[in-house]
Amino acid sequence: MREIVLSTESGSDLPEKLIRKYHFKVVPMHVIIDGKSYDDGRFPLKKVYEYYERTGQVPATAAVNENEYASFWNGLKRAHTNAVIMHFTYSSKASATHAAAVNAVKGFSDVYVIDTLNVSGGCTAHMVSSYEYIEKKKEEGEITDFAKLAEELQALAAHAVCHFIPGTLEYLRAGGRVSNAQYIGGTLLKVKPLIEMEDGSLIATKRYRGTMDKIVDRFMKEFVEKYKPKRDCLYLMYSMGLADNVLTRMAENATALGFLNYEYVRTGCVISCHGGKGAMGLAAIRE
Repeated sequence: MREIVLSTESGSDLPEKLIRKYHFKVVPMHVIIDGKSYDDGRFPLKKVYEYYERTGQVPATAAVNENEYASFWNGLKRAHTNAVIMHFTYSSKASATHAAAVNAVKGFSDVYVIDTLNVSGGCTAHMVSSYEYIEKKKEEGEITDFAKLAEELQALAAHAVCHFIPGTLEYLRAGGRVSNAQYIGGTLLKVKPLIEMEDGSLIATKRYRGTMDKIVDRFMKEFVEKYKPKRDCLYLMYSMGLADNVLTRMAENATALGFLNYEYVRTGCVISCHGGKGAMGLAAIRE
């Protein structure tokens, strides 16, 4: 049976623990600081925040380009002779990475591109679910129709859900995602927008008022009530700066809500450029 390799971009924020467990392969997206391009995940995350504190601007981010994809996949093919690659992209509606991957894959006969329609922990949830799906298919017999398998993995994207609450509106304002008036109003009232993934797009759907430790219980309860996720695993997303007591409470809530397992997913440099410090989020797979 041919080996199936699952790969993605760094914007999926895969925890190192899961990268090792499932043998996922990751190609870096990029962050531009002071005119220099840095590979996401290969420089200290605090550099993103230091740049904002110094300049009042958020770093620009850049997608993986076609040449980088080709080099990445060729490297995987050399390391995994005769393997089939299933590549999971950051949402096509949130980044140019998917379009670049679709163009780059034309030069390959055994690489398939799958749009996660998600970001960060949502991508993580989709990839883990896909790995488990492939393992189950292997138990049923040899996989020979890889185009069909890719279609089935693409269909799983509809079951992955993800949403998060920025810890601050400063980065959204600096990046032009909220107006100055919205920023001032939200800051004074301690209002935080809920950002949900809807058909691959980031949409502000409602607001929470208060500090993270005050809203974490309601946030998680409403997520479970709305999406009715499978209880095998809940992905607890956060960015640097979220208080330890909130992280602990998220884990306690995951257990209390009936989840058999949970995994922390810390946002990397790319998504931290948009969400800033102290963000909190959840991702899971729906029934």
